[in-house]
Amino acid sequence: MPKGLNIYYYGKGKGKTTAVMGLAARAAGACLDVFILQFVKARAPKKGERLLSGEWPLSNEFKYFNAKEKQKNIGKIQSKQVGLGFVGILGDKKQRIKHVQAAKQGLKEAEKIFKSKKYQLVILDELVSALELKLLTEKEVLALISKKPKEMHLAYTGHDSFKGLLAVSDLVSEIKMIKHPYYQGIMAIRGIDF
Repeated sequence: MPKGLNIYYYGKGKGKTTAVMGLAARAAGACLDVFILQFVKARAPKKGERLLSGEWPLSNEFKYFNAKEKQKNIGKIQSKQVGLGFVGILGDKKQRIKHVQAAKQGLKEAEKIFKSKKYQLVILDELVSALELKLLTEKEVLALISKKPKEMHLAYTGHDSFKGLLAVSDLVSEIKMIKHPYYQGIMAIRGIDF
């Protein structure tokens, strides 16, 4: 099997998560198994629970990817959210240490996923955002990436570029914002933004 790629999507523009979700669908269509681990963004509330301040509804692609009915001749896509929602914005009142603990737990989860060797593509969505928010250090993130099995593809997203991540990445794409509806007063739209 050829070397697995390290894929880094970053930038201020919208579309980084959308890009890796498309990558997941493409990989599954090629019979690769995919695991998506999402940092920073919150998990879906359990039945009877409400979203807390700073939390956003679960993105609808996860409903599709996690649907019980699976098709034949495609890879499986599994996902898990390890974040607690937005950090310090949109009314977030959680103690910062809780966000740090969630991010560090995400690193442990990613290591377990790597060790399982069940997946040909692992996506660490918003991993770089956890780094930007200082929930994790660049040293911790690079240490995790170094533990990836040689043949596994790995993709990660965030807003900023980091020299160490650029150095270990095989494919880097910057998503640049030209125009965004939020700055015209249009809030996130179900099915488009989440």
